[in-house]
Amino acid sequence: MSSHTALVWFRRDLRLHDNEALVDACGADRVVPVYCFDPRDYCQQSYGGPDSFDVRKTGLHRLRFRLESVADLRSSLRDRGSDLVVRIGRPEAVLPDVATAVGADSVSMHTWPTPEERQVESAVQQALDDVGVEPRRFWGHTLTHPDDLPMDLGALPDTYTTFRKAVENDASIREPLHTPELPALPDSVPEPGEIPALSDLDEDVSNAVQAEDEPLASPNNEQATPSEQATPSEQAIPLFEGGETAGRERVESYIWEGDHLREYKETRNGLVGRDYSSKFSPWLNEGCLSPRYVQSEVERYEDVRVSNDSTYWLTFELRWRDFFQFQTAKHGGEFFQRSGIRNRTDIDWRDDDAQFDRWAAGETGIPFVDAAMRELNATGYVSNRARQNAASFLANNLRLDWRRGAAYFETQLVDYDPASNYGNWAYIAGVGNDSRDRYFDIVAQARRYDADAEFVTHWLPELADLPPEYAHEPWTLTDAEQADYGVQLGIDYPEPMVDLDASYEKLD
Repeated sequence: MSSHTALVWFRRDLRLHDNEALVDACGADRVVPVYCFDPRDYCQQSYGGPDSFDVRKTGLHRLRFRLESVADLRSSLRDRGSDLVVRIGRPEAVLPDVATAVGADSVSMHTWPTPEERQVESAVQQALDDVGVEPRRFWGHTLTHPDDLPMDLGALPDTYTTFRKAVENDASIREPLHTPELPALPDSVPEPGEIPALSDLDEDVSNAVQAEDEPLASPNNEQATPSEQATPSEQAIPLFEGGETAGRERVESYIWEGDHLREYKETRNGLVGRDYSSKFSPWLNEGCLSPRYVQSEVERYEDVRVSNDSTYWLTFELRWRDFFQFQTAKHGGEFFQRSGIRNRTDIDWRDDDAQFDRWAAGETGIPFVDAAMRELNATGYVSNRARQNAASFLANNLRLDWRRGAAYFETQLVDYDPASNYGNWAYIAGVGNDSRDRYFDIVAQARRYDADAEFVTHWLPELADLPPEYAHEPWTLTDAEQADYGVQLGIDYPEPMVDLDASYEKLD
């Protein structure tokens, strides 16, 4: 009987645990793990229209995290007698070449519902068909598998509460898969290749893009990011270490060693510190952690320590993540259009480069917004509470095209996921999965969640000497008070871009 050789194509599933594509491939006699740094994920893309904007799809924070994650995956594979073939190139070109070199019969891979990922998969499938290699696709990035949903995707509710109640009552969660034994590499396996360094990947990818034709279009073909001046420094200290090893260590640290899950619901709206929330999202979105593995640890914690509102709430948040994945599968490209899935044409979205650049740089004159944007630029991360307020200010108070803000977050976030990012932005902008207006009273939010102004003054040290009430509303300072506190508006800190109260009146 002839033997079987399989490739496993790692994408945003950079883990050995609960990896169905890997388990499937390991049913073969020989397995070759492959990872591609697709040039289209790292280049500057220009989009036409009245103005031209450049979007960098993967910023330095997420790139650093991804490089660490790929290195950790290679190390884990080598510890098990295997290896990871790494290439810079389009998967539809790399995978058939590697498959032909090793005489592969199949390529196992995970699939995603978003348009760009599907476009790449289609190109890969066609290229594999051309060389007689079978593509085998699996779904493995949600808590609930789509086959276990209590409804067809076409009938999926467009509101989260209805979706959540349905899956809580009528859907099961599969047990996470164990890490398989890895078959030997074939004798003809190609050179594994070097993992590119952060300092040289930009140049390598730029050269690769120039040698190929145009990059993939984005779903709406009009995304934009701001000028280079808002790009964070490469020297910023990373908050997260990439990789399955670090991700599992974070689960151990947060849930078990720190016992923080016990009070997650009470602390999750925090703004400063490492453990006010789980911060599992970077590892989940790069696939270093499986949501089913996280859920299994939550359930074990409930059995061993306590089951309460906080343990439920972490599952609740994992289901939010699922909701946007399935919404993208249902609505496709509509999810990324300016009018959104609600097809709203009644909002007069504006284009204003100067205002957008002030927002992106954290120079709006609204401290709660500016602190959020400065943290994002410096670290690649910002709390859910702060990012919602920053998004609301751009989309609702300024009425700038929400997709441009979403594209900026796409560049900067270390925990970026297309479905969750664009889904949340559309939700806040009033064009997504909610029929209500979702704008935030930013000063009220700041007073509630940052009562002592610790968050604001940490990221805006020029306001550190102000009492909390003034730190959140420095525009209320009289000239004499500005002199007393040493904060002169327009010099030490910007005047506010807009009159917040007036901007809210236009939304009511």
